[in-house]
Amino acid sequence: MKKKNHFTVPPKYIFAVLAILCIGMMYASYATGFAGSTLGRITGYIFVPFERGINSVGGWARDKGNSLQDLADAQAENKALQEQVDELTLQNSRLMQNQYRLQELEALYNLDQTYGEYNKVAANIIASDSGNWFNTFVIDKGSKDGLATDMNVIAGSGLVGIITKVGDNWAQVRSIIDDMSEVSAQVLSTSDLCFVKGDLQLMESGLIQLYQLRDTEGKASIGDTVVTSHVSDKYHAGLLIGYINELSLDSNNLTRSGTLTPAVDFEHLHSVLVITDIKQTVEE
Repeated sequence: MKKKNHFTVPPKYIFAVLAILCIGMMYASYATGFAGSTLGRITGYIFVPFERGINSVGGWARDKGNSLQDLADAQAENKALQEQVDELTLQNSRLMQNQYRLQELEALYNLDQTYGEYNKVAANIIASDSGNWFNTFVIDKGSKDGLATDMNVIAGSGLVGIITKVGDNWAQVRSIIDDMSEVSAQVLSTSDLCFVKGDLQLMESGLIQLYQLRDTEGKASIGDTVVTSHVSDKYHAGLLIGYINELSLDSNNLTRSGTLTPAVDFEHLHSVLVITDIKQTVEE
């Protein structure tokens, strides 16, 4: 049994016929002047929806393209602004570091002028024990720079500690807040002698111990200045240690003890001055 052949018209012929029809209708409308006639309305019904559809698609594509371009421009602008913010943040950080360093150097200069009678060497701290406080640390100057053990170390507004070990280009410092430290001191206003002892646990409150104050008349008071005494065997006399925070009478009813606020910020040390003149002792 033979299959029937179905007749099909190629799409290109259909398109050609429609094109000729459209051209003919447009010509007829133009030639007869029937813009508002039935032919014009039919033409409008046929072509206006297509035109609107094409315009809508074109408008959507144009808007989409504009949105994508705006997004790309915004991303590029945001990246440029972020780079500027990063650069300004870095510059601000450097300025703050330089400002802090300048303030520190000014403090060292003023301290050098305050104790101008002593020879000194400036040094930077290059290592310290773990923890928040500089109770023991290492500086970048040593015996090649004329440093030796028992030399006094100052910074900020007063006494930091004393050198305990020395190498060719380094030295170890034990500060007055260390548990192993004890300094012979005196109250400046009364000249009464006492001792200042380091206590890292107490230093968490920003204080160090003051004890055996021989204040028989009770003249010493809160806020009085405490300095190294003239009878100290290793520390030069008159170096500022701190200020009395509190006092109470000891059980012997002869001496008083309390706490002292140190003159040096032992949490933020970077540079120090080493007094290269060693205190003369009786044995020497």
